[in-house]
Amino acid sequence: MYGVRASIPVFFLTLTAFGGANCVFADAPRVTAVLSNSEAAVGQTVQLQIKVTGDRAAQAPENIVIDGLEINRTGTEQHFEMNNFNVSSSVIYNYTILPLKSGTFKIPPQTVRIRSSSLRTPELTLNVADSPGRSSSSRSNRNLQPGDADKLVFAELIVPKKIAFVGETVPVEIRLGFDPRAHPKLVDGPEITGQGFTAQKLQQSQENLETLNGRSYDVVTFKTAVAAARAGKFEIGPVKAKAQVSLPRTPSTSRSRSRSPFDLFNLDDPFSDPFFADPFGQSERREIDVESEPATFEVKPLAANAPPSFSGAVGNFTMTTDAEPKNVQAGDPITVTSTISGRGNFDRVNAPVFEDERGWHKYPPSAKFKQDDDVGISGAKTFETVISPNEKKQALPLLAFSYFDPLKEKYVTLRSDAIPISVQGGAPIPPNAVASQPAATAPATVGAKPSPKPQDILYQLTERPPRAQSFTPLFACPIFWIAQLIPLAALLGFAGWKIRQAKIDNREARRIGALHQESTDLLRRLRRGEVSPQEYFSDASRAVRVKTALAKNVDPNAVDAEMAAATFRLDESSRAQLRRLFERSDELRYSGRPNGTGTISPENRREVLELIENLRV
Repeated sequence: MYGVRASIPVFFLTLTAFGGANCVFADAPRVTAVLSNSEAAVGQTVQLQIKVTGDRAAQAPENIVIDGLEINRTGTEQHFEMNNFNVSSSVIYNYTILPLKSGTFKIPPQTVRIRSSSLRTPELTLNVADSPGRSSSSRSNRNLQPGDADKLVFAELIVPKKIAFVGETVPVEIRLGFDPRAHPKLVDGPEITGQGFTAQKLQQSQENLETLNGRSYDVVTFKTAVAAARAGKFEIGPVKAKAQVSLPRTPSTSRSRSRSPFDLFNLDDPFSDPFFADPFGQSERREIDVESEPATFEVKPLAANAPPSFSGAVGNFTMTTDAEPKNVQAGDPITVTSTISGRGNFDRVNAPVFEDERGWHKYPPSAKFKQDDDVGISGAKTFETVISPNEKKQALPLLAFSYFDPLKEKYVTLRSDAIPISVQGGAPIPPNAVASQPAATAPATVGAKPSPKPQDILYQLTERPPRAQSFTPLFACPIFWIAQLIPLAALLGFAGWKIRQAKIDNREARRIGALHQESTDLLRRLRRGEVSPQEYFSDASRAVRVKTALAKNVDPNAVDAEMAAATFRLDESSRAQLRRLFERSDELRYSGRPNGTGTISPENRREVLELIENLRV
């Protein structure tokens, strides 16, 4: 009914353009930095955004330390833009700046690391003035309340909680009422003013007709949530909006004196004019300001000695954890799913941390949030983390998640239950595993002990051989034919070995031919680049394995990055690039779904192709 137009923050300081018709292809990663406002007052927050285009794996600084400014990182956004069927991706890192004193502040260039290189943001300037006092002028509708039946409009700011903690999300409700006979139209707003806190985007929740003191009002309700950035006492609001209304045109005799449109609020009923009884009468559209009373707000600091797993979550939460599969081999992936449910500032809820990561390899987690209300205070945030065991394990490491409970006014740490698993293989051989074998005993002598021979020469004459010599022909002896069978068996064995070797050589030739064909097909697919990032990096790592297998005559599945680098005698730069290729392939295979979306820039495809095509012995 009212055509609400949401307020859009205007960035006054833009040092690098975010897009253009000639920049749809991200030939190289770019970084920009902007302030939501270059002018501010003490205690008035300003938003800083660092945008990286062309590389989603960039790392921006977590903290920016400047004397007189309190700068905190508040979140990360990922965007995809399409221009003339060309898709580009970007990552925006959001920061909140709270000025603590007046003056001119220079925000120095910040280093953003992108893989093995780094980029720097431009220098930004923020002018901070002293905190302004309250305006001495008063608006005629400043104290409008629903009970003022002689008013055309009213505004209410409802803050159910007057005391909160730093970072705690507090729901806020805004009610705007309009006399329907004025055919109102909301032009701007509503907008909450104030310093020292951040507010979420307004959400219109409902619109209904209410009767207050015998007069009907169209009441529009908006919902949002605020969170204080520091401790102290604040004023939330007032809420400001602009609306257009239709009012009876005043007689010409009364136009000799100028009158503010707010004077109309002092009339008992401006709609008693005959114009409203005559649909063909004349009226005039006037723009009026709507403003509510501010609400006081006291913010208390969080307790000291926060646990290591605390990431800024304030509220009341529960945690559930599960893992699949539970029977794996060493090195196989296990997906650990943890869900944080409850009520609080979910923008500061990070994935639970593993208390003991020894013997495990962890990949970056993915996150998915499902809200249960209009402003995202209540809901569930699910994290999926892929880990792989490096050795035999009987249970998953415990996960820990810490938050600050504003009701108990203390930190609470949630820990997952022990999840039993079975990991086979990869265990080291224990020392002294080979049992000592008993020494072999000499065979016992069968028969009686021979009597000592005489020591004189006569015994040589009287001793006889055990059996008499014969003159049987050689061909009649069995030993002769046995001796003939030996070379025959050797000849047959040699012939069989040659036949088997020919079959092996034929099979090896077919295997090598198949690997050559597979290498050609993979390179053809990589040059086209018409696949998802997961398939592209999987094909690229497979191409490296196949070329290494052809060079060393090994199984491609046994090839890793280090073996490939050693085979082709790569320098340190190419070795690092090859390791990143294998790591990117594993990450896209095992990490969460958001890591596998999007496209690959032509620059990345060209680097990968040059690396693979230059692999020669």
